[in-house]
Amino acid sequence: MNAKLSTENATIQFKATLVTISDWTILQVPEDESVKLSSRGQVSTDVTIRGHSFQIVLEPDGRWSHWCKVTPEMRATAGVKSGDTVTVVITQRSDWPEPTVPDDFVVALASAPDNVQAMWHDITPMARWEWIRWVNATREQSTRDRRVKVSISKMNSGKRRPCCFNLAACTDPDLSRSGRLMQPND
Repeated sequence: MNAKLSTENATIQFKATLVTISDWTILQVPEDESVKLSSRGQVSTDVTIRGHSFQIVLEPDGRWSHWCKVTPEMRATAGVKSGDTVTVVITQRSDWPEPTVPDDFVVALASAPDNVQAMWHDITPMARWEWIRWVNATREQSTRDRRVKVSISKMNSGKRRPCCFNLAACTDPDLSRSGRLMQPND
């Protein structure tokens, strides 16, 4: 990657073909457009496909670009399917949507000490996304269980973010290998 990262909120526009990886329809952002965003990690955005806008947190692909899942609801609203080539407009946002907290993490947070619960509500939505991403970034249930416990322990000791994992890696275990988004033919 030779281009300089943007330091401001950006709007990018490009054409892309929706692809399927592991039964998910995804949109891959070309690297020459992705570099205009402010981070190689997750980025809060509005993604517009065929005139329909969706608030999406783009995920890093581990190759210096980004991607997002195009959900069945998004496909129905925009009238698109895997294999369609679409014009996409992405506008970076400064605010972050609240993440969906996995059930096991909800249970752990509910039974955590008061200071952990207070911290969870005090940290930014972006920080909550990072904790959830770290917990979700494994195929092994035992590792996931350990990460939920470690998350509570770290927050109990005052840590506001998980430490020491590559924020630019693709961490979805259904779509990645060795920190990189699988390709449609993988």
